[in-house]
Amino acid sequence: MVSTYASYKLITRDIDTAISRVEKQPTVKRETEYFLANIGNVKSVDEFVSNTRLFKYAMKAFNLEDMAYAKAFMKKALNEGLSDPDSFANKLTDKRYAEFVKAFNFAAYGEDATTYVAARDATVKNYMSRATGDGLFPPTESAKQETAYFETNIGKVQSIDDLLDDARLLDYALRAFNLEKETFSRAQLFDILSGGTTDPDSPANKHSNENVKKFAAAFDFATLGEKTTTYVAARDLTASKYARQTLEENAGNENEGVRLALYFQRKAADIKNYYAILGDSALSKVVRTALGLPDAIANADVDQQVKLLQKKFDIEDFQDPKKVEKFLARFTTMWEIENPTTSVQSLTLSLFNNSNSFGISPDTMLAIATLKR
Repeated sequence: MVSTYASYKLITRDIDTAISRVEKQPTVKRETEYFLANIGNVKSVDEFVSNTRLFKYAMKAFNLEDMAYAKAFMKKALNEGLSDPDSFANKLTDKRYAEFVKAFNFAAYGEDATTYVAARDATVKNYMSRATGDGLFPPTESAKQETAYFETNIGKVQSIDDLLDDARLLDYALRAFNLEKETFSRAQLFDILSGGTTDPDSPANKHSNENVKKFAAAFDFATLGEKTTTYVAARDLTASKYARQTLEENAGNENEGVRLALYFQRKAADIKNYYAILGDSALSKVVRTALGLPDAIANADVDQQVKLLQKKFDIEDFQDPKKVEKFLARFTTMWEIENPTTSVQSLTLSLFNNSNSFGISPDTMLAIATLKR
């Protein structure tokens, strides 16, 4: 039987191909086609939760499938949204709910929640607001005509160059974000858009004009690429997450350790503090297993757990994909000790290869492997 580590690497060495195979599975293909064909017709929270097929698809995509029955609970989260720090979803410890509400943001976008495209709708809203409130345009210009041109053509833009090449679209976008008086060169605009807003040191984040960041966030080519001007979170994000979630479930049916490793790999970049690990049962299971800590430690005082983890590893390590892979190599090997599929010899060799990065000596590892057998 293939080891936990080998199974994990077999999937992750070409994750896109692995996901593509999942998308072609008859059940996944059928449910995804139904979701994509119908989600844009949903105009309210009530309509959403009442369509069991759509709702269950969405809940599974966000790893909330077990809560699909709790419609009143989810309606409360969706209706209150995220703008208020004290909203229901924001106050829940499990951040999967906030992530779900962010994608299906009826509280912010109303009936447009399932069709909202930031690059299109946020830009048009800002533009028309300025046109009517700020007296933005000379008498010869027509806000209505410019908006019609923008809405007709923005969806055809698939790259930063496409946007920069269309002076009329670009002018509309800059005016929408109150940037028409900024003297940007083409190269500067390209840097702003390609740098995105994720990196604190990106050109948009470092610019003195806060509107530059809003502009880059709406036209998020850095994250969304060619889908930037057509991307609907409620539709596209959910479909991609459904496929990834199914991939992880399929892997878990064969080996739960592989599922945990895939989940950790997906979430690692979002782990900004130790409390995020302790608040997620799957992440904390991976960390405890990798470090050889007993499950009972989860019952200890949370602050004491954090202090222990701080001694074991730097949380910043999870922002480095190479360090994440080393950590998961360690986890999958330790998981294999508890749930063996391979020989003691191969386990021991793997432990020797992966022990140095996380502060446990090969002698200790060999002793653990022997004891577990």
